[in-house]
Amino acid sequence: MKTWIIVAAACLTLLTSIASAEISVSHHRSIQEALDANPGRMVYVPAGDYTISEKIRIRGDNSGLFGPGRIIQTNTNSPIIQIEGAEGVQLRELTLTRAEGKMDTGSEAVVATKCRNLVMENLRVLDNRTRSAAIAVRECTGSQIRGCLVRNYMRISVDDRTAGTDWGYAFKCIDGTGIEVRYSKGTLIQGNRVIEQNLLPTPEIQKQFELGKFVKKNAKKGAIMSQKAWDAEYTDNWRQGSAIIVTAPEVSDCTQILGNYIENAAQGIDLHSDHVIVAQNIINNSFMGMKAMHGSRHVLIIGNQFIKNDLWSIGLMPGAASHAAAPAHEGKPAVGPNVDGGSIIANNIISDFGYGHSHWIWGDNGAPLRFSRGQKPDNPPLTDVIIQGNVVYDTGRDQIIVNGQPKIEPPRYKYAVIIETGGNGPRGLRFSNNIFHPGAQGISNVELKP
Repeated sequence: MKTWIIVAAACLTLLTSIASAEISVSHHRSIQEALDANPGRMVYVPAGDYTISEKIRIRGDNSGLFGPGRIIQTNTNSPIIQIEGAEGVQLRELTLTRAEGKMDTGSEAVVATKCRNLVMENLRVLDNRTRSAAIAVRECTGSQIRGCLVRNYMRISVDDRTAGTDWGYAFKCIDGTGIEVRYSKGTLIQGNRVIEQNLLPTPEIQKQFELGKFVKKNAKKGAIMSQKAWDAEYTDNWRQGSAIIVTAPEVSDCTQILGNYIENAAQGIDLHSDHVIVAQNIINNSFMGMKAMHGSRHVLIIGNQFIKNDLWSIGLMPGAASHAAAPAHEGKPAVGPNVDGGSIIANNIISDFGYGHSHWIWGDNGAPLRFSRGQKPDNPPLTDVIIQGNVVYDTGRDQIIVNGQPKIEPPRYKYAVIIETGGNGPRGLRFSNNIFHPGAQGISNVELKP
């Protein structure tokens, strides 16, 4: 039996070698030349380092790259790989990174636009520290991002919110996103690891880079900007970006976010999309575990672990982009509703709340579960959400170690659940079979309806 296994393994290795020898980067002067010479074929990238100064462009259907090679981009103004208007492209097993001293960039490691049935699998995207996203999928259908490692994707930046009338300021921040999906349908994001180890929200980092300090300010305060922050010319919200974001709520649809591990993000999962399943993820030490807003309808949040969040673990809220349906008017076509709700939050565990890196910023003002009113008065309210079978666990009651001794700590949140009231506050929230350890002021700021 062992002999047959050895022979089979040898045959498989031989076949792989033959296939690789037929279409391999090693037979061409560059990766781009190998792709251009083999349209519609997968090109093998052998082990070794491949330094580039221009982006690699993949445009043909059923083409792509695979193999153990490491591609190193030296140009901070360019992506590493760009995929445009193609069907059936695959990227597998590659390591994508940037040269030492040139890791801060405004560009993506991989950006795919207007593609169909794209597969990115087992990629290692390292030190692509960007204001944008390490992996970006835009205007695509049926994309799969599976088993990838995205590590150290954030950088020091400026978040400019001076355009429009909502905010009216710009500020210094840490920014960057691991996996970004925009204007896309039928996306699977599964089994990825999105981890930040380089820029953590410590007091030392905040002081060094003056994070949160305004660098620009309009003459008039934005409509949804807090007066306190406006007068202080400082915002606590200086850690921006998300490990995973799916946005463009009136287009993005039918997304699966399954079994990912997220560590040290600003926002773990940020959703502006309809018909989403968020299941079996672990979100560890992100000051926001996840949120769904700006017209996120029919979101199923089930069986996730939220650990060491500091502002909230699960938040549902209408955002500025939420709106009701409107008839045709003055030459403008009718528009359908972009509303939040019709969702389920079930069987999630929230633990170690308030024990993350960002507790020093927010104090005990966070809440494990948060349901908010709209950012603007005309935003339709969050409506009809089932919250069942969840656990909010106060870790301090079990004793933590302080100066080498066990000590019972009070909860690091005022309420397990906060529901904003008045105006366009949430409606039709239904709670059942949950275990909510009370915060310092109780279980909830309002009575929870069964």
